[in-house]
Amino acid sequence: MKYLIVGLGNIGPEYHDTRHNVGFMVLDRLAEQLKVSPEPNRYASTASGRVRGRQLHLVWPSTYMNLSGKAVRFYLDKHKLTPSQMLVITDDLALPFGKLRLRPRGSDGGHNGLKHIQEILGTNEYPRLRVGIGSDFAKGQQVDYVLDPFTAEEQEALPPILDRCVEGVISFATVGIERTMTSLNRG
Repeated sequence: MKYLIVGLGNIGPEYHDTRHNVGFMVLDRLAEQLKVSPEPNRYASTASGRVRGRQLHLVWPSTYMNLSGKAVRFYLDKHKLTPSQMLVITDDLALPFGKLRLRPRGSDGGHNGLKHIQEILGTNEYPRLRVGIGSDFAKGQQVDYVLDPFTAEEQEALPPILDRCVEGVISFATVGIERTMTSLNRG
């Protein structure tokens, strides 16, 4: 069994620790656990590793958030996978900080990365793990908020959240989305 695990974010040091890059942060943590390192490739940095007999192809798109679908389509085709064999990890303003939501499908919820993936694939029928980043911003300040770094308090609370995400990804690949949703969405 093979899976494509896509973390959404923006490349470049100015985006490294921003809320919008939490998908990259989860993949970094997962790569560390799998003892693999991302390498630059077409449309993305990529790495592959195995966990409990499952092959995980990790993808950090280098297309910037708004064009994430290009990398997704390329690597789904390259590995001969369907959208149901993919998990997209992304930030979500609609969820409180640290809250996780795994779903087998859904709308883009106004998220430009998910919107582009849906446009390119022609479907919203693909699993996604949404990581809550909260919505503590003034009207009209959404872009600044998602592109700002996490606060010091949030940074301190982030490691166990990233660990739960990694556990969720591994569970998704090994026991399936239904059982993983039951355990991950409760917390």
